[in-house]
Parts: sequence; structure tokens; C-alpha cells
Amino acid sequence: MVDLNVHPKTIAMEYFIEFVLSNFSLSFFVIGLIFSLVSLFRKRPPWDKKTLVEALFSYFLLFSIGISFFYNFVMHVFFADMAAKFIGWANSPFQYEVGFASLGFAVLGLIAFRGSLGFRAAAVLGPVFFLWGAAGGHVYQMMSEHNFAPGNAGVVFWSDIFLPVVSLILLYLQYQYRKHA
Repeated sequence: MVDLNVHPKTIAMEYFIEFVLSNFSLSFFVIGLIFSLVSLFRKRPPWDKKTLVEALFSYFLLFSIGISFFYNFVMHVFFADMAAKFIGWANSPFQYEVGFASLGFAVLGLIAFRGSLGFRAAAVLGPVFFLWGAAGGHVYQMMSEHNFAPGNAGVVFWSDIFLPVVSLILLYLQYQYRKHA
């Protein structure tokens, strides 16, 4: 039931905040793009391809791997009941396993923000397989359990597929431009 005493802007802001927090993988990806652009505009153009890739990849690692996986850790460990409900699961000890795996990926992403190419490759490859495995699990849940909860079949599912693709493209581009430098 809608409270008629609440201002429409307040309701809109509540929905916006809920969308941002519920779709954190997309939110942190967009924030990473914004920070990439800010870092580029702080440098004088023209920007070469190596500079563009470095800005995109470093902030992708910071936000889409480091901060996003840290957020995932917090949600699965400290708000396990809420996370399970959002995904359409019953809470279980598995929540903590996902949470602490996410913490490990977060630490790698934060260090890789300014790390070497080899460290960046390691920071990307773990989450790539983790997210594609999660996407496979989501598909299984959709088909076998008809679980179309937002945390199973929504933006989270699609980001589990496409963020690894973006990760691998950025890793490949950085490898190419460092090889030719």
C-alpha cells in the first residue's frame, strides 16, 4: 500500500537506491566507466590506445572486481538471509563460502588496480570462471526450479555472463598494447 504522505521524489529515490544496490555488478561497472573518463579528462588529449585501455582496465579492476566483490562478500556474509532471498534460495552455509571467495577476489582486484599485467591476469581469471560458473548455476535454477528471482535471472545473471567477456577483452587489449610498446 502506498503512503500518500510520502513525496513522489522520495519514492523515486528509494526505487533508484534499491535498483543500484540490487544490481551492484552493473552499478560498479558504470561507476568504473565514470572514473575511467574522469581519469582520462585529467590528462591532456590526444590519448593513445594504451592510455585508454589502461584507464578502462584499471578502473574496471578497482570497481567491477575489487569493490563489487567486496560488496558481494558483505552481502553474503553479513546479510546472508537477505542475499539468499534475493537470489531465490534458502539460506545455507554456502552463503559464507560465496562470501569469502568474493573477499579473495576483491583483494586481488584492489591490488591489481595498479598491478602488473601478470597480476591483472590472475585477478581477472578467477572471477571469470567464478562468474561463468555462477551463470551456469543460474540457468540450472531457472530451468529446474523455475527460479526467476531478480538475483537469479535479472541483471546479476547477465552481468555474470558479460563482465567476464569485458574482463578478457580488456586483458587482451592491455597485453597487445604492452607487447607493442
